[in-house]
Amino acid sequence: MKATARRIDPEEYILSVLTPQERFEAAMRVAREAFRNTTLTMDDIEAAVRKVRRKHYAAQQKKAARRR
Repeated sequence: MKATARRIDPEEYILSVLTPQERFEAAMRVAREAFRNTTLTMDDIEAAVRKVRRKHYAAQQKKAARRR
């Protein structure tokens, strides 16, 4: 059997080794950088991040409660 080289995308590899929490944190950091040069203040961005985290946490708690 002939061995073949397989090209791995570094971005896919990096995301695959992160935990779901680490992926979420990375997404929030990317969002902060993306909105850095806009008219939004850091307080607006932080408030949005907190809101998304609250929703994410609540969804995780509901999923855990349903399994019982």
